[in-house]
Amino acid sequence: MYDWEKTLDKYGLMIEEKMSRLFEKETQNAASYHDFIGGLYGDLREYTFRRGKRLASCTTLLAYKGFNGEVDDRILSVCAGMELYRHSILLHDDLVDDDETRRGGSVIHKKYSHEHGIRFGNGVAVFAGNILYALAVKAFSSSGFELDKIVKVLSLLNDAFQAVNESQVLDLAFEYQKPSVNEWYVMASKRAASLFKASLLVGAVLADASEKDLRLLREAAKHIGYSFDIQDDIIDTFASEEQYGRKPGGDLSKHKKPLHIVYAYMMADERQLENALEDLNKTRKVLSDCGALEAAKSRSREHADSAKKLISETSMSREPKDFFISFIDYVKESLDWYA
Repeated sequence: MYDWEKTLDKYGLMIEEKMSRLFEKETQNAASYHDFIGGLYGDLREYTFRRGKRLASCTTLLAYKGFNGEVDDRILSVCAGMELYRHSILLHDDLVDDDETRRGGSVIHKKYSHEHGIRFGNGVAVFAGNILYALAVKAFSSSGFELDKIVKVLSLLNDAFQAVNESQVLDLAFEYQKPSVNEWYVMASKRAASLFKASLLVGAVLADASEKDLRLLREAAKHIGYSFDIQDDIIDTFASEEQYGRKPGGDLSKHKKPLHIVYAYMMADERQLENALEDLNKTRKVLSDCGALEAAKSRSREHADSAKKLISETSMSREPKDFFISFIDYVKESLDWYA
């Protein structure tokens, strides 16, 4: 059986080495004109280097390798940029959700709020997220790829950035609404699906993949994103604190509407559900008893199967194909851990 986590570890280290060099240069430059900005860059480096799978950037690398057959310094620069892009989104997400920690450390807005208050911390976080996005664009632009390719992949990145911000607005709006399944899919199409689309297509475009392969990857990315989003939301509701690494039920406490909650409004007694939402254990029972959890799992599995079929139809080489199919299988199989 293919070890997809070992692959992430291997290529993630290569990408982190590139990120480290990038941050060293930027931090030295920032510190040369103001100590405070130099310190901020140091904090951003620490934030982006916390433990993580580097899934987005490794997806770009493996898509590139799948059509190009190699890993070079140019793609590592782009992958570093993809990781910075991902963290620019996470940093702003932390702020909007008023989270305290991410991956065992303080989030940026909380860290800086301790110094001069909430307004200061929130302001720094807004601008720091923008800085990470600017660094991502710089990493793409200075990668050494041909100008026409850089223009294409920066367009993909900007489309994804626009989409994920639209999804964040909808996610906020849904806290005060009861969205339909179709509305949830509109939001989800701009969330993880947009990240996987950018990650896959950036690597494939830079490796001169065919139009047929790009079309297959675009569709596969959508299904991977849906399957992953549904699974990730189920984990937030049903995992234990030991499994999750933080207190579960955070999304529900903010009145977010993952797909299993959208189904619950359709399948459960609404008054019973509303009362249960105040208690995580009661919520879990209602979701299981009414069939909403299983309905969401079924959707995730369907999307996983569609993604695997599409990936297998591409002309990517064996290792990347094995990686993506193995990762998708993991997402699908992990659904059985929660009931």
